[in-house]
Amino acid sequence: MKVDVYNQKGEVIGNSVLPAEIFDVKMNADLVHQVLISQTANKRQVGAHTQTRGEVRGGGRKPWRQKGTGRARHGSTRSPIWKGGGVSGGPRNDKNYAKALPVKMRRKALYMVLSEKVKNNLLVVVDSLQIPEAKTKEMAATIKNLPIKTNSRLVVSPNADKKTFLVARNIAKTGVSEARNLNVVDLLNYKYVLVSKDGIKDIEATFGGKS
Repeated sequence: MKVDVYNQKGEVIGNSVLPAEIFDVKMNADLVHQVLISQTANKRQVGAHTQTRGEVRGGGRKPWRQKGTGRARHGSTRSPIWKGGGVSGGPRNDKNYAKALPVKMRRKALYMVLSEKVKNNLLVVVDSLQIPEAKTKEMAATIKNLPIKTNSRLVVSPNADKKTFLVARNIAKTGVSEARNLNVVDLLNYKYVLVSKDGIKDIEATFGGKS
């Protein structure tokens, strides 16, 4: 699988052969969807929390005697049917939404999404993403030179390149990920993937040969 390699001026300076086991894998939409649901569920944070009748403060005294008043019998003012009482079946912040999937499934789905990016010319490879002055405006100018147009893009930085990660994260419609942290959710959230040749090597070193 060959792709063009660009310089930071947007000029094609050669081509690169991508490993077929990562970038030429047949799509299985059901598997990708399963991994997407799993990864979004694993990121889910639970904020809503209600107290049960046993956790609400007060209500220890019986509001009135059992018999003789003509009113319904009650043992506590913190019953769920009372104002100010506990909540029955309400949301709890200890609920776990995590969905575990085997590593091989997650890795295979990543291959499939990367392969679709390559097939649809949505993966752009540059010789280097290093910006000499390490300024956001320089990175923005580089992105503008590349065949990414105005669509959203995910910049995949090499694992050891912290400067690229920092200068790209403030650009509009741009996401940033280190190669070792690449995942299906990020790839699907952005139309284009921008990666350097060193980034390709890190992707292969991290995810290759283990599916």
